[in-house]
Amino acid sequence: MLALVAVVIVVATALGVHSCAVSSRNVALRDYANGVSAIILASDHTSRRLFAQLAHGAPNAQTLQEQVAQDYAQARAQLVRAQRLTVPGGMGAAQAKLLLALRMRSDGLLAIADNIEQALGSAPAHAVAQIAGATARFYASDVLYKAYATPEMAAALHAAGIAVGGAGGVALNGGQFLPSLSWLSPSYIAMRLGASLPSGKRARLAPGSHGHVLNSVSVGGVTLQPGASTTLAASPPPTFTLSVTNSGQNAESNVRCRVALSNGGPSATATIPETTPGETTTCQVTLPSAPKPGSYTVTAEVEPVPGETNTQNNTLTFPVTFQ
Repeated sequence: MLALVAVVIVVATALGVHSCAVSSRNVALRDYANGVSAIILASDHTSRRLFAQLAHGAPNAQTLQEQVAQDYAQARAQLVRAQRLTVPGGMGAAQAKLLLALRMRSDGLLAIADNIEQALGSAPAHAVAQIAGATARFYASDVLYKAYATPEMAAALHAAGIAVGGAGGVALNGGQFLPSLSWLSPSYIAMRLGASLPSGKRARLAPGSHGHVLNSVSVGGVTLQPGASTTLAASPPPTFTLSVTNSGQNAESNVRCRVALSNGGPSATATIPETTPGETTTCQVTLPSAPKPGSYTVTAEVEPVPGETNTQNNTLTFPVTFQ
């Protein structure tokens, strides 16, 4: 009888120790994911500040250079914060990709800071090309973080039985540093900076306003609502229909549309061959794979075109539950 009691005590103790270990591991996983989200949120803020400065300029080149240097300092601080995170088991691969993505952003900002004065001065062609190389690093960092690091974090959380997204789940920040693929083009960069490129490299924009408005988004005839969650079937992979109006005075060609899901969900792009001033058209964006059942934030965007100055109405977000 005493032996049986002893066995029961040992088993209960072992179960208690295991339970504590699991609880401690899950807390560490949650803390890590929350720490990453906070860093990415700060990185998103740096991006908004940077591209607002590049798009609207500064009183002089030196002032703009100093502003970008401040953005670089912020990006370096974000990288250091990420390096100091406590990385629990299962998150090692995601951490490595996170650090590389943040290093790409930091290096890109340093390259812009080093070249901004020359872009507005005596060597614009070479400097603008260097800045375009820097924005390409931003694009690569977005792919690395959103397509690889975030899904790996989500997988580690799911493996531990931790929900991702929704009211009680861990929120993974799916922020994007490069606001538009237009910033990969040297001519677009030169146009936004006001840099004077040699003949043949100068941006040629038709006079008058340019741009689009994203009016609404629907799936299978159901219009998504910004303030209320919509329940959709996850399979087959849904097609999002974006209603887009050309709000400018010029026809635009190869207009890109994008749909992205939060929490490591899939994203996709599509292209409208041409839009006409004042007319509304649709853009069909189909996800490459069925999202896992759960709650997401869907971000739909019609990407800015060269010469577009008001981008506040290019993006809509919606809460969506897939089942």
